[in-house]
Amino acid sequence: MLSDEGSRPPDAARRTPLPFPDRPVLFFGGKGGVGKTTMAAAAALDLAARGHRTLLVSTDPAHSTADVLQAELGDRPSRVAERCWAMEVDPEREADRYIDAVKERIASAAPPRLLGEVYRQVDIARVSPGAAESALFDRFTRILEEEGEEYDRIVFDTAPTGQTLRLLSLPELMTTWIGGLIKRRRKVGALAQMWKNVAGSEATPALDNDPLLGALEERRDRFRAARRILADPARTAFVFVLIPERLPIWETEKAVAALSRNGIPVGAIVVNQLLPERDAGAPEDPFLAARRERQADHLARISDTLGDWPVLRVDLQDSDPVGVDALGRIPVSKMS
Repeated sequence: MLSDEGSRPPDAARRTPLPFPDRPVLFFGGKGGVGKTTMAAAAALDLAARGHRTLLVSTDPAHSTADVLQAELGDRPSRVAERCWAMEVDPEREADRYIDAVKERIASAAPPRLLGEVYRQVDIARVSPGAAESALFDRFTRILEEEGEEYDRIVFDTAPTGQTLRLLSLPELMTTWIGGLIKRRRKVGALAQMWKNVAGSEATPALDNDPLLGALEERRDRFRAARRILADPARTAFVFVLIPERLPIWETEKAVAALSRNGIPVGAIVVNQLLPERDAGAPEDPFLAARRERQADHLARISDTLGDWPVLRVDLQDSDPVGVDALGRIPVSKMS
């Protein structure tokens, strides 16, 4: 589905929507502990309240989405509110599943005498750097492909910034790598066919029926489709969540630059945990006054370095917003 229009109930038109970007695919990311899971959940519930069938997907290994929503979540969608579903994807479990699938394909194509050594090499690859990210991106592409037919909006609550950037940079790397594997597989298949013909043996199965080649081509095509979605500003937006402190701002500046290099559109910057506006003329505690002054300096930097995108503010709350009702009351506003 992933359409720009959803079925809107009569009350949705009268509801003031939160100022998050409205795209078929939204990513929420940021440094750990800045509130990105809370913002992703609030955005998903807001989209659902507007009438869109919405799926919230957590790819964060910390799996705090279930805690924030106060819901039992697994790796398949569970309904958490009207028109809103959520799920948590475990990167390690996805890596195990992917390796098992690779072994199944190999078993149908490799000589039995070589299977033991091939399996050993595959198991080594399972624990190599980037294996979990590769498997997670494979699941991510399947979610876009399969769940995109069912939902109008998909909101991803991602891992902390560094892991997310590695994940989103995979399409370029993996498409090139898989393309090389396809060329080598076709060459090996053609040589095997030639030797069979020379020896007068039965013809080998046509390359079109090669299970490994078919799996590689299918994965390449899915990665290309995912890349097109990620790079389309009409369909995708990345929302960075940060708090007004030096390190989160610095990390967000680097991440925005990295996404720009990879052609992934940024939709908004959310500044969380801001001190509420003080009452004019009322005395203020010296500690709060100092914090407010430092916060003003950080906001000036955000405006200077990240002001090319919409900057949204979320004031510090007197309690953690936990549960669907509390998440639906989070005040998000545009910075003046």
